[in-house]
Amino acid sequence: MKKSLSKRISIFLSVDENSIPRYFNQHDPAPIYERQLGHEFEEYIQNSVLGIKRHSIILYKLVCKQQTDRKYAEPLLKAIRRYYSIKKRIKQGEFYSFKRRNYKILFVSLLIVLFCRGVLPLVLQQDHRIHSAFSNALDVFSWVILWKPIERLIFYWNPFKKQIFILSRLSNAEVIIIEKTKKVFTKQTTRLFN
Repeated sequence: MKKSLSKRISIFLSVDENSIPRYFNQHDPAPIYERQLGHEFEEYIQNSVLGIKRHSIILYKLVCKQQTDRKYAEPLLKAIRRYYSIKKRIKQGEFYSFKRRNYKILFVSLLIVLFCRGVLPLVLQQDHRIHSAFSNALDVFSWVILWKPIERLIFYWNPFKKQIFILSRLSNAEVIIIEKTKKVFTKQTTRLFN
């Protein structure tokens, strides 16, 4: 029996005065909501979404130990959303460059094939034996030169689309704030939206 991928992915984050600095790059002097995320924290989030599928729901669950810790929730969320929206724009730019580069290569390849199939046979006379061998070589050359750009345009775009999808989901994920009190082990849940 196959193990199904998770439909609901929860990313638990402890929010208090001591835990907030661990989420960010310690060398970044910017305000909290503009800071770069730390490498270990980003790795934790990436590992949390490894089992993502198309209809998975991502939830950030922020655990506050005291009522006063809620003031750290909004800057943390702004930083996370900003960070992943910037990464999404970068990945979209890479995808655009990938498509543009491969369309250019395909266009140049088509020009070379048209030149080889249109002009070169006119140079050689058809009654020579070499014409047949040269024509076969041009056929093979045409397939070889066109193969890579067509292959890349058909098969290599999917990883870009998947990364853009994941980054989009991480930057727009729903947030749930869980308040835990030390005396009573009940939790109060508050849902926040964009």
